[in-house]
Amino acid sequence: MPRSSRYGIALAAFGALVLTPDALFMRISGLDGWQMLAWRGFGVGAMFWLAWLILARREAPLHRLLRPAGLVLIVAQYFNALLFPMAIAAAPVAVVLLAVATVPVWAALLSWLALGEPTSRATWATIVAVLAGIGIAVSGHGDLALNRAALTGALCGLGVALSLATTFVSLRRAPELPLLPALGTGALLAGLTGLLVAGPGRIGDGNVAAILVTALLILPASFFSLSQASRYTQAANVSLLMLLETVLGPLWVWIGLGEAPTARMLAGGAIVLASLALYILLPQRRRAAPEAA
Repeated sequence: MPRSSRYGIALAAFGALVLTPDALFMRISGLDGWQMLAWRGFGVGAMFWLAWLILARREAPLHRLLRPAGLVLIVAQYFNALLFPMAIAAAPVAVVLLAVATVPVWAALLSWLALGEPTSRATWATIVAVLAGIGIAVSGHGDLALNRAALTGALCGLGVALSLATTFVSLRRAPELPLLPALGTGALLAGLTGLLVAGPGRIGDGNVAAILVTALLILPASFFSLSQASRYTQAANVSLLMLLETVLGPLWVWIGLGEAPTARMLAGGAIVLASLALYILLPQRRRAAPEAA
């Protein structure tokens, strides 16, 4: 595995791990979807634009955002920011995270369509194993029966997955795009949408401190790391590591809210983690073997 690819995978792993308690803090906030969207959109957008002004203003000209790839990146971030709070507010977290777990499939398909980038049999095998593990992890919940709320959450989660895959593939295709302004603009537009729908008088009705943790800390660190990682490694690799949230997210809920994971959740999580570990570590061992010889 090339050094740049290993760096991208390490960056993606960091971003995915930072993201894992996101749903927990959203639940703690007690806000509805539009209220969460307003806080998260404005918070994330402000953080990304501030970071660009301080760190990268001279390195990333804004006019590149007017290219088709830049506009696609902004739109993808807008829908990512919009749909996830709607999903968490409407449906059980397990339903939403299972739908978001389809990111690797979308990323592999988009990479093939947009980049002509082959997806190896090992990647597809890992995708199958990971999705099987996630299916086992969520199958023990009694609230997964199909109903309007669950269907809404699942559809929003699928939209999030497609948006994230589009972001990763767009950056892989056009790595020269100014990442921070693109993510910041999409987030600010989503925040404005949330404010207009919820109304200024309602956005402070819940636990604002909890939602600010997601808006100012979790999301900026995780989304920047995940998006930056896609410059160095295949989008399918980044999206595979994002599946850590699907497994570890419920564990954070257990720690924070006392909801113990089921035996199926633990078994499925073990399959996911083992599959990811094999996918990442085996190529390094094969590479090291000739050097040792």
